[in-house]
Amino acid sequence: MSKGFPLQPLLDLSKTRLDEATRTLGELVAQENEGQRKLEMLQNYRAEYLERFQYAARSGMGPEAWRNYTAFMARIDEAIAAQATQLDSARQKTDAGKQQWMHERSRNKAFDTLQERFLAAEMRKQAKAEQRQADEHTANRHRRLSEEDG
Repeated sequence: MSKGFPLQPLLDLSKTRLDEATRTLGELVAQENEGQRKLEMLQNYRAEYLERFQYAARSGMGPEAWRNYTAFMARIDEAIAAQATQLDSARQKTDAGKQQWMHERSRNKAFDTLQERFLAAEMRKQAKAEQRQADEHTANRHRRLSEEDG
């Protein structure tokens, strides 16, 4: 009878860690995508607001309206800069998550390879034992027949 894979607890732990790294990476990618979407939304809003500002400037506007437009543009620019910073941070976290996932995947593959080798060796041992048993059975049968004939 064959024994179980002695590193099975480590293989199970490795699979659990790989699953966790996969889940985490998925969340990080989603956060990065959301950050990118928000940045693009802010940039589009700025472009639209700039068009309105330029149209109003061509049509003539007072100093108070000018200050309001420029102050609001400055706030939009600040929001864009803050979102760009958040997006950079999200990208760094995603890159770190990818590295962790690749590390866990590599470790898991190593344990899988060890398990495959172990199982192949166990199958070879079992096949040898079965062959030895069949050979003994054949030899015993041959001996019995020889003794009966003799």
